Amino acid sequence: MSHVKRLWPLLTATHRYDKSLSTRNRGAGQIIEAPILAYLIETSNGRILYDTGCDYNKIADPVQRARHYDPQKFAFSAPGMQEEQRLPHHLARLGLTPADVDVVFIGHLHFDHAGGLCDVCGSEVHVQQDELKAAQAGTDAAYFPDDFSGQYPWKVMQGEYDLVPGVRAVATPGHTAGHMSLWIELPKGAPVILAGDAADLSENIEQEIAPGLCWQEQEDLALASIRKLKNLALEEQARIWPNHDIQFFRTLRQFPEFHE
Repeated sequence: MSHVKRLWPLLTATHRYDKSLSTRNRGAGQIIEAPILAYLIETSNGRILYDTGCDYNKIADPVQRARHYDPQKFAFSAPGMQEEQRLPHHLARLGLTPADVDVVFIGHLHFDHAGGLCDVCGSEVHVQQDELKAAQAGTDAAYFPDDFSGQYPWKVMQGEYDLVPGVRAVATPGHTAGHMSLWIELPKGAPVILAGDAADLSENIEQEIAPGLCWQEQEDLALASIRKLKNLALEEQARIWPNHDIQFFRTLRQFPEFHE
């Protein structure tokens, strides 16, 4: 029996960029607005946070912003993020603090998914061994080393596993070396699969289009992960939630409302 009680999508920032970053070899020249999301899952065993969004200080501080979002490395500017979109503010609206988060599960270590670790630094942090190794190699500009170089309580994992009954880590490499999605069995309605960046947009899922950025250009690996999620959804009658699709996000219950 699932131990999941509620699921909150949290809008932590938005980012405008060329669509081809989300859909490989298509959409060049088309600017899209993408939500940067985290997800809070309340279970009878504790609270799990999937992803953490960006580090607000790297966006708000002009010196840090110039260093981390150098236009020589990034074709587009930094995400738009307000102070009130930081994770502690979302948690405060629920009467919680970062100390009330028991596990932070990082789908992958890109800046828009792991940067907010500094705001929930006391929680146990799950990350895949392959992901951490790839991020530390420094070959991908979307990894900001100081996002994950702190003395966090890491729990380095390998492969798929159950976090609690009803929450399962699903291996979906391709966008990055150790990318993980999350399968969630809600108490009511269909299960949800948080695709993470295995599928930025509904288009990635429906038309089986790989993400624009693939680890070591392994498009086939990314496509295999999309198909894996689609097969899992079919078998379990689950819904796949794309991660950076503003139109899809607007169909979800808006915080502080939740899914159950």
